[in-house]
Amino acid sequence: MAGASDEKRKRMTELVGQLDEAARAYYTDSKEIMTNFEYDRLYDELEALEKETGIVMAGSPTQRVGYELLDELPKERHEEKMLSLGKTKDPDEIVSWLGDRKGVLSWKLDGLTVVLTYQGGELVKAVTRGNGEVGEVITNNARVFSNIPLTIPYKDEVILRGEATISYAEFERINAGIGEADAKYKNPRNLCSGSVRQLNNKVTAERNVRFTAFALVKGGDDTDSRMAQFDWMSSQGFAVVDHVLVDAGSVKQAIADFEKKIPENEDPSDGLVLIYEDIAYGKSLGVTAKYPRDGIAFKWRDEIAETTLREIEWSASRTGLINPIAVFDPVELEGTTVSRASVHNVSIVEDLKLGIGDTIRVYKANMIIPQIAENVTKSGSAAVPDICPVCGGPAVIRQEADVRVLICGNPSCPAKQTKSFALFASRDAMNIEGLSEQTIEKLISVGALKTPADLFRLGDHAEEIASLEGMGEKSLANLMAAADKARKTNPARLLYALGITGIGSANAGMISRHCGGDWEKISSLSKEELLEIDGVGEVLADAFTGYFADEENRKTVEDILSEIGFEESVQPAEQKLEGLTFVITGSLKHFSNRKELQELIQDMGGKAAGSVSGNTSFLINNDKTSSSSKNKKAAQLGVPVITEEDFMERFGIKDA
Repeated sequence: MAGASDEKRKRMTELVGQLDEAARAYYTDSKEIMTNFEYDRLYDELEALEKETGIVMAGSPTQRVGYELLDELPKERHEEKMLSLGKTKDPDEIVSWLGDRKGVLSWKLDGLTVVLTYQGGELVKAVTRGNGEVGEVITNNARVFSNIPLTIPYKDEVILRGEATISYAEFERINAGIGEADAKYKNPRNLCSGSVRQLNNKVTAERNVRFTAFALVKGGDDTDSRMAQFDWMSSQGFAVVDHVLVDAGSVKQAIADFEKKIPENEDPSDGLVLIYEDIAYGKSLGVTAKYPRDGIAFKWRDEIAETTLREIEWSASRTGLINPIAVFDPVELEGTTVSRASVHNVSIVEDLKLGIGDTIRVYKANMIIPQIAENVTKSGSAAVPDICPVCGGPAVIRQEADVRVLICGNPSCPAKQTKSFALFASRDAMNIEGLSEQTIEKLISVGALKTPADLFRLGDHAEEIASLEGMGEKSLANLMAAADKARKTNPARLLYALGITGIGSANAGMISRHCGGDWEKISSLSKEELLEIDGVGEVLADAFTGYFADEENRKTVEDILSEIGFEESVQPAEQKLEGLTFVITGSLKHFSNRKELQELIQDMGGKAAGSVSGNTSFLINNDKTSSSSKNKKAAQLGVPVITEEDFMERFGIKDA
């Protein structure tokens, strides 16, 4: 028995390590190193072993709520710990759990849990769930959710919980504007998480984030009825999660009814939640170390189909990544025909031991996204290509963090061309509105786009462009109008648009200001002159001078200059901040975003850095008492922490 016990402990240690690695990659690095199906299988195995042995390993995900937070946003501790729910995939267990009580069954939305606080009828605070004990303050972002009430009729304090989500339609819309496969968001949850936690709430607003309430923590009518609480939240203007009152006799049918709605459900969901209708009774049951006893989550058993792997397509992207896609005999899953599934990277191809002709089992993660659950045959015969499928150049495997990826080594690969054109047309560069990478690829395909200047000569290829799918005469006219509007620019924008290694928009602005906005001076700067500019080092200076020393690059620039013109230079701002370096963190009140404040600092002769160091003059943070890493670093180095108001008053700056 001792041997068996040792084996189980060893297995539990392995499982904890695997699950922790997968969770860290997914939640912190936005990478997927194992499928959802595999994660759930390993998690269930670990949980079963823990119940069987009575042992819980240190760091077990079954005992941990949430994951570590990032430091970009202020943090706040929740008054009460927010626990996860226990879960089951067995409807009979749901019936047994409910017993002779009534319950409320609702969607388990798959987004980011947010706690809202209202005082005097006004939204005063929004905090993410975080790790269950400490969340991030995202009040400014919550204010621009597409459906959240900023004021409510009830004037006493109200605290409620809900889920921030992005609909499938919005997810598809945003991904459609991203040309390369590896840059697309993997699922709506990842997109929502990044959108809710933006420092610039304009980005959040553009993503159409929705808030759906599912629990009233404080305030409202004095009632022990969960259904009455839902009615009250709805009466205050909140969208509430779809819910239904059930008992042991009706809960199975209710689960089936929810399942039928999955194909038409506009928001992502990963199951259902059942909670006792009697609030007082539920609270009287208390909690376990991880779960509250007043609720349980139900997850559908994944519908799995067996099929044969026929091909692995390798799709090249503009960043050089070559992504594997499994192609298999069509199967019916969740009411649709499926024949393809992303495998994400080389590591997963190897872990699944894929080979052409293998028998594989496939499913839809959250009943939406096709995935490979397991490989029955495990031949491992699939060859990873050593040439790029687009250009035929060498393809090499590289280790990036915890995963192995395939990369095209040809810098001239056509799949990468879109990157330079996309940068040239981007908002901080030439700002050609409405030009997506998908459109760029289409323009390249018909020979209408060979150099950046061709973006201003699209009329020369009107017939070819108008014949492209999705590019009629109106689309072409709109694109040409956007390009014409972008013809008037400034030297800093053009310099950034050229894509010189190391030249970001901030450096471009700094170099332009040093030269008084004179393009001739900018393009003829020597290495010695560049090194005189604060913030320009050897590597950047070499890249800069090397670019303008190249004859082909000079021809490219001359070609661009023949199509554009520079705006009249404005009077330079008073250089009040010369010699000072500022770091900005946290949310802003007087400036629309960090970039606006950074540009003001640079216009006034200062430097805007990204991290606190011994050279930092001031850290600007409206939350001086924040426990963020930047505040801690500033305290260690004796760097003064000032608010926006402090900054504006100290340097005589009027409200933005």
